[in-house]
Amino acid sequence: MLPVLENLALDLTDNGILVITLNRPSKLNALNAATIDEIGRAVQTALDNPQVRGLILTGAGDKAFVAGADIAELAALDELQARRAAERGQEVFCMIEESTKPVIAAVNGFALGGGCELAMACHFRVASDNARFGQPEVNLGLIPGYGGTQRLTQLIGKGKALELMMTADIIKADEALRLGLVNHVVPQAELLGFCQQLLGRILTKAPLAVGLVIDSVNAYFDKERHGYQTEANAFARCFASDDFREGTQAFLEKRPAAFTGK
Repeated sequence: MLPVLENLALDLTDNGILVITLNRPSKLNALNAATIDEIGRAVQTALDNPQVRGLILTGAGDKAFVAGADIAELAALDELQARRAAERGQEVFCMIEESTKPVIAAVNGFALGGGCELAMACHFRVASDNARFGQPEVNLGLIPGYGGTQRLTQLIGKGKALELMMTADIIKADEALRLGLVNHVVPQAELLGFCQQLLGRILTKAPLAVGLVIDSVNAYFDKERHGYQTEANAFARCFASDDFREGTQAFLEKRPAAFTGK
């Protein structure tokens, strides 16, 4: 059973896609501490629920995915509270990044500050043609605190990431696509349907293998892990799985595979 949350709307489709909608449209879905905690709760629920096979994160309304952090809440923090807030945000966003179930960000408008960081924590991003991206924290005397300095650099490279974070420039969807920050740009009316279709294609594949792809790619960026060894271990693990046996048998028999994730 899905939890009832104040700042999020949860919808589980018939094919196992959990759509998580940040639902603070009057605040342009800005992130506060309560919303970040609810995102963590929703993602953990999805990971624990075998009926959930993949996730889509989006924002309510047609203006914003997440327009940033709740500035009034941030302004009241002292140094220690700010560090704890950053660590909590990083914890939740890492939970998304490390999810073995695929997560797509359907970016339906402004994705600024913490919103851009949330989108980058997802495995990939699809943007509406009116989407805007940026890390404008230096305008407030801040830097990104939820992993933005790390993930933006991973996605678009050091030089351009530094430029965007130091100038606070906001870029349009087509520029985000050119830089590799997003995977696709579609008309806003088609955004959610496109993401559901794309995720539906992934869900026809072996769930265990999909999760191991995510883990192996993440290992490349983890200084405490050896990416090639992680890949070799995951490759070997596939050979002990029911999915491998089913996938190879289905290929030989020229029929669709019926994967179980085991």
